[in-house]
Amino acid sequence: MAVQWLLVVHGIMTLTVVISFLCGQWPIFKGTPFQWIHYFLTRGAYHYLLRFVGMVFGSKGTDVVLTVEQFCCDRPNPILQVCIFLLGLIIYIAIIGPVYFLIAKSSFVYIPGYYIGDVHKYTSFLAVVVGVILFLLTSFCDPGTVNAANVSQYISAYPYDDIIYSEKECSTCRIPKPARSKHCSICNQCVARFDHHCGWMNNCIGERNTRYFMAFLFWHFLLCLYGAIAIGFILAGRVKELRVVHILTVYYGVENSFRNLAPRQWLAGTYNTQILVMVFLAIVSLLLAGFFAYHLKLCLTNTTTNETFKWREYISLRKKLSEAKASSAALKAGTPYCEAEAKAQAIVKRNMYDRGSFQNLSEIVFPLSSRPHTSCKHTPKPKSE
Repeated sequence: MAVQWLLVVHGIMTLTVVISFLCGQWPIFKGTPFQWIHYFLTRGAYHYLLRFVGMVFGSKGTDVVLTVEQFCCDRPNPILQVCIFLLGLIIYIAIIGPVYFLIAKSSFVYIPGYYIGDVHKYTSFLAVVVGVILFLLTSFCDPGTVNAANVSQYISAYPYDDIIYSEKECSTCRIPKPARSKHCSICNQCVARFDHHCGWMNNCIGERNTRYFMAFLFWHFLLCLYGAIAIGFILAGRVKELRVVHILTVYYGVENSFRNLAPRQWLAGTYNTQILVMVFLAIVSLLLAGFFAYHLKLCLTNTTTNETFKWREYISLRKKLSEAKASSAALKAGTPYCEAEAKAQAIVKRNMYDRGSFQNLSEIVFPLSSRPHTSCKHTPKPKSE
């Protein structure tokens, strides 16, 4: 019974933290515990720490904390980066390890079964190992560091669109800043086709390792789905092997109308650990599917997370300027200002890097910087007349 409760607590805590951290700021979670946990994880805990230190040690204690924060977070710190990576790896293993252990302990005894073969004992372990390898690849692979030696290649590969990207110099690296790149203050380097900095993996997600990041998400979605389906086949096999339906209906006189319900009740009472693990894996697979689908959409349109925010800011600014011009023109003409007409002038997002889904995906799988210099130039998709 203790194992079941341990699994329940582990599953609830994992799901709550993951949903709160990734989605807690969404409007749908406004006023819910998920929003509060998101605030606590991202900002609240640090603010409470500062207040506590200030109450106990005064302003000098607060200054010490701020100094440590500046040393650790506002400039490159190799020792801290190694610690963060190890912490991320420990968290990853702490999530996947206990789940795999519970599956092996509770379900492997029924393999081979009526619907599942002995090979799944080994393929499941291999699938977990592949997941760890993808985690390490994403963490250690160069995300696309821009330096003096390759900056001209990246400028040729990603031309400026003069909308959200214009020609400028990185004030830190003192080199021209290619379009779609960003200087990461944590890694202290400019990263080509910068998507985001993943604190869990302690690495930026950029041009050269987006493929590994996408593979990591997709593989773990498949891994959770595989585990849920495999356990489902194990349970279905147990019902078949033990002739549960026949026994319940013939020997215990269960009515035919309850033939579908009775085996489920028997399973819930006999194999509750396996059912809990199966439900947990199914829910996590849905979360991973949503996260993967979001990034896949970005890849198919050749957009990054960083560019999504840039376009949002640009469109918001253009809308405000358009409304201001419409209001000014209405005042000069002496006509009433119509907000609907101002909003009707739609601001079009013109992504010159979108070359079609197939070409966009090929750019993820085979980064432009890894291709021969003669073929790495980015050709925008022709504009429709």
